[in-house]
Amino acid sequence: MIVQTVIDSLQYLSNEDKAKHLQSFFKTQKGEYGEGDIFWGITVPETKRVARTYLNVSFFEIEEMLKNPVHEVRSCALMILVEQFKRVKPIEKKLIVDFYLANTPYINSWDLVDLSSYNILGKYLTDKPRDILYQLAKSENMWEQRISIVSTYAFIRNHDYEDTLALSEMLLGHSHDLIHKATGWMLREIAKRDESCMINFVQTHYGKMPRITLRYAIEKLPKEYRQNILIGKFE
Repeated sequence: MIVQTVIDSLQYLSNEDKAKHLQSFFKTQKGEYGEGDIFWGITVPETKRVARTYLNVSFFEIEEMLKNPVHEVRSCALMILVEQFKRVKPIEKKLIVDFYLANTPYINSWDLVDLSSYNILGKYLTDKPRDILYQLAKSENMWEQRISIVSTYAFIRNHDYEDTLALSEMLLGHSHDLIHKATGWMLREIAKRDESCMINFVQTHYGKMPRITLRYAIEKLPKEYRQNILIGKFE
């Protein structure tokens, strides 16, 4: 019953005009990365307000929401899971992480990955072995690959860059720009804290780095410096 209540609360907020815009923005047409995804046109703040009203739902209920074809219902489920992860005792966090990893087939859009991966998996792995990230990076599922690199944002915030750099190197040859963008984003976050570390990585891999990754990585550097790097000048 509570799942239907959550769904009803979300559907009440639906907006047809916003839904049309979101279905275009998230590339839901045939052959696009979000093919077939359904949107109700609900804003992120609105979805968060609904999520915070239903934080005591069970894994079973969250899983039922994750399997829903409507994007905002899956988003709400992940927002609930993120909030639960923040609030439980350390011993219970592993249960949430295991549940999260078991349900990656439903974490199937870049925004769903980005709102959940570093807030759950990344934070959990901050003081633990990180083999799972390398397994995800080798997955045939693009969203699992994005989970692997975006999860490292939690490490970057602690000035820990080793895994971000290693995973970035693994993903440089990826075929999709959503992975290129995620990798560039993480490199940019490193640059905010240690510019030389990011520059060294870019210089080492300049020849095989996708252009969009490079542009994302150097986005916050001074204009003249960016222009030089784009043509391979690092001095």
